[in-house]
Amino acid sequence: MSECLFCKIIGGQIPGTLVYQDDQLVAFKDINPQAPLHALIVPRRHIATLNDLSPADDALVGSMFRAAAALAKEHGYADRGYRTVFNTNAEAGQTVFHIHLHLLAGRALRWPPG
Repeated sequence: MSECLFCKIIGGQIPGTLVYQDDQLVAFKDINPQAPLHALIVPRRHIATLNDLSPADDALVGSMFRAAAALAKEHGYADRGYRTVFNTNAEAGQTVFHIHLHLLAGRALRWPPG
């Protein structure tokens, strides 16, 4: 996807502060952080929304959550608590149409959100 912001970050065309990467995923700091730790975990393969996932993507989504847990632990938030969030489509707040898991930690997070 030549116009996708996250694809450009993954491809190195736009700078991003990477905090994790492997053969399937890249994680980087959110440019508008809502918590002391606010990272976005994204698959290298472009998938626009959760609605576009197939059963073949189950392991990929699981690896996104495992990466979030590892990052929370690495930054000292695993025991304190952290939140993971997927937003799907505009009304839910998705602004970049490349699936991404938000990892938020480092402050008290209220419920319900937004």
